[in-house]
Amino acid sequence: MKPEFFVFLAAYFALVLLAGLVFARRMKNLEDFFLASRNVSSGLIFLSLTAAWFGATSILVSTDEALKAGVSAFWIVGMPAVVTVILLALFLAGPLRRLPILTIPDLVELRYGRLVRHLSSVLIIWYMVMLAASQMVALGQFLKTFLGLSYIASLALGTAVVLIYSITGGLRSVVFTDAVQFLLLTAGVSGLVIFLAGRVSWPEISRLAAQSGQNGYFDLFHNLKENGLIAFSFTLAWTISPIALQRIQAGRSIQAARKGLFATAAALFLLYGFVVLIGIFSLPLFSGQTLSNPLVSEIIASKVGLWFGGILFVGVLAAILSTMDTAINTGALSVTRDVHLQVFPASRLSPVLTGRLATFLLGAAAFLVASRFQSILKTIGLSSEIMAEGFFIPGVAMIFLKKRVPLAGLLSLCLGGGFSILSFLGAVNVLALRLPAWPFSV
Repeated sequence: MKPEFFVFLAAYFALVLLAGLVFARRMKNLEDFFLASRNVSSGLIFLSLTAAWFGATSILVSTDEALKAGVSAFWIVGMPAVVTVILLALFLAGPLRRLPILTIPDLVELRYGRLVRHLSSVLIIWYMVMLAASQMVALGQFLKTFLGLSYIASLALGTAVVLIYSITGGLRSVVFTDAVQFLLLTAGVSGLVIFLAGRVSWPEISRLAAQSGQNGYFDLFHNLKENGLIAFSFTLAWTISPIALQRIQAGRSIQAARKGLFATAAALFLLYGFVVLIGIFSLPLFSGQTLSNPLVSEIIASKVGLWFGGILFVGVLAAILSTMDTAINTGALSVTRDVHLQVFPASRLSPVLTGRLATFLLGAAAFLVASRFQSILKTIGLSSEIMAEGFFIPGVAMIFLKKRVPLAGLLSLCLGGGFSILSFLGAVNVLALRLPAWPFSV
């Protein structure tokens, strides 16, 4: 443990809390709290969505995979992220924005009826809980490495900060906080690439890769069977992600949403390219060593100085928290709109108070899941299964359908969603099932 990391952590938490609270304004309805009054510019959509997409698997898991497997690690998260955002910009942003909906279950009801709406709400909330939990797992593991706290204490500390600004300011606070975090994570990732590039050479990397028998280290299509399935799983899940829909609906116009999406795709391509380079450039520094912590954590702890280490420390936190706060906020929108207001349509609670309570409950549920799981990739993999298997086919179909087909929606959701539930129960050892593990289950 290095005491100076408490200083960096306190300064960072003070910065994001200030950014979140300054932009928290008086809100009157759900659109104010969850869609920032539909007045988000293309620039803020770009900053916020990029930060939301570039999370724990991007900065921690992908660098570890790049160190072990080389260039093909780009498939793990980078490829599906870029492809998904381009698909959204080209084909889905316009149709989604023109529809009279706030959430995905609103559209489900239009195409498949109220029963399917309620079932889809359960799947979507479950997905958002698992997505938020995957970032919490990364947060707890990362902080405990540097602060000397237990996993649960580290998890609780980070979760509390995110909930404070998310509950206070809603999406407006999340968007402006994510903009700050985008700058921090970009500075950290870019700076680390430059630092490592000055300490290693390509011939040295090639020699070490050959010595270790990694013949496909510079082959983008190496181990394509598994990497392709992982990318396919994430693409299916993220194409109909409530996070993307929320940003599209929050934009000032269809044009603003599309511009923000295209800019996000370009930024993600560069960021994930940098992530792969970080892993590859680290091979000479850690060749032959068994790492007890994620690669980036090891670099911060042993390979850089105090101040640059502090910048990287904050950059990793920014990547984790920017995805975590978005997942909690988007999930809370579904809890409020698709559960509370459906069960209690005449509720006397104000919409904003309901949204704040839903934000707390969603965060608490994710915290409980994160206290059970401690594998980042497994947790986010389970979350992608929910949407890829349970909701992709009826989710994409309903965007383009012109009439109601309730039976088709019900069958599709029950079969796909049922399989994803069984996969989850098998993964947590509740049921002794021999279903194929993720990503092969997709």
